[in-house]
Amino acid sequence: MYRITQKRSYAGLTEQMRRTLAALGLRKPGMVVVKEDIPAIRGMIRKVSHLLTVEVLQTKS
Repeated sequence: MYRITQKRSYAGLTEQMRRTLAALGLRKPGMVVVKEDIPAIRGMIRKVSHLLTVEVLQTKS
């Protein structure tokens, strides 16, 4: 699981980056979402990594 925090705003971004942030569920700086560790989410994080802070959460086994 990932805890993803948006640290920068949408201002000056391309439409594709805006849509990627929206798909992650992020709308404004400071928002935090928790997402599963799946390839699609990892790809979205990689695309806009300069706008995010990502923490890996330990899962219960």
